[in-house]
Amino acid sequence: MKTWALYAGIDWSENLNDLAVVDRTGQVVAAHCFEVTPAGVREALAVISALRASHAFSRKSVPVAIEASRGLLVTALRQHGQTVVPVHLATVARYRSRINPGNRKKSDAGNAVLLANILRTDNHLHRPLPRNSELAEALSALTRAQLRAVRTSQHHYLQLRAQLRGVHPAAVTAWAHLNGRLFRPEAREIIALAPTSGSAACLTRRQIRDALERAGRIRLLDAEAERLRALFQAKTIRNPPLVEDALGREVRATVRLLSEASATANEFADAAGELFTQHPQHPIYLSFPGVGLLTGARLLAELGDDPNRFATAKGLAAYAGARPFTWASGSARKVMHRRVAANKRLAAYGNYWAFSSLTHSPVCRALYDRRRATGDRHTAALRRLRARLLASLHHCLRHGEEFDPSAWPRAPEPPPG
Repeated sequence: MKTWALYAGIDWSENLNDLAVVDRTGQVVAAHCFEVTPAGVREALAVISALRASHAFSRKSVPVAIEASRGLLVTALRQHGQTVVPVHLATVARYRSRINPGNRKKSDAGNAVLLANILRTDNHLHRPLPRNSELAEALSALTRAQLRAVRTSQHHYLQLRAQLRGVHPAAVTAWAHLNGRLFRPEAREIIALAPTSGSAACLTRRQIRDALERAGRIRLLDAEAERLRALFQAKTIRNPPLVEDALGREVRATVRLLSEASATANEFADAAGELFTQHPQHPIYLSFPGVGLLTGARLLAELGDDPNRFATAKGLAAYAGARPFTWASGSARKVMHRRVAANKRLAAYGNYWAFSSLTHSPVCRALYDRRRATGDRHTAALRRLRARLLASLHHCLRHGEEFDPSAWPRAPEPPPG
């Protein structure tokens, strides 16, 4: 357990931020309020520098605990070389209850002292932020923005589908047999043209064909136009005209939101892929089966490129939610899937990566099949495959090597005859 002479905690807010510094005994030796401005950050750092106890003292050797891992304040502290240790809000709340279970009072200044004391007593349990490169940090911002855009588009998709069921049910089933369904450009183009059953029934074959062309479709235009026209002209239950017109306006607005969110997600994906190819580690990621530009960018963004972040492959797999943990109490003992103490985004990306590798690599498929044959369910077998892939990735990143399928255990040969 590493010890320092001083420990700092910052309780951040939109306006003033409270800084507290404690020594090894827990005594508060400095306190200061500052704003998130260049001058305010320099004032806070000057408070720490003024506590010089010897010529060997360095402000950068004072770790700072804060309830955030991103933001301008965290960025400014790291740019000045300060060690920043993020502490989760729930963790701080439990430390507060441990000190005084019956007292629910909270103050900003007291919270800063509490954060500093968390580092003083349990600094070995809390990791400082990794020292990633600027390129890796930019990738992290892009991939997380892309994920938010994807979730937004999925929200608008479900919203549009629910609206169409009440005003234009034929549109729900018109593209249900095709990939993308209502995400397809032709679906959005035709729904925007005729968002209700009444307006869709009035569409001519030529209008539908022109809409398909505007959406980018180039094959079987006449046949598709005839299919949609016959589907839209089938009798269905309709709302009163004024109500149908009002609901149609809502559908058009949702289509615009869906199109904008989909375009934003694609824009972020393209930007992340372009930035990913500029990173020196991108050939290593792309050498793995089932890893494309976006998957590789997401993995690199969440893992970072700090060479000292994960000392072992087990630590990396635990961070990605691929390692189990054991719960034991008395005679009870359970081995469970790691859900909470893991990076949820990385766990989701890793699961998608493992599933994709099944059709891209015979050795991955063989490992999955062996785990299924021993009794593992689909998710458990994928989790074991993901842990193996992450272990190989850890080795390749540590040694600067690309993935070698021959290093994996080979599938057993089938019995003769």
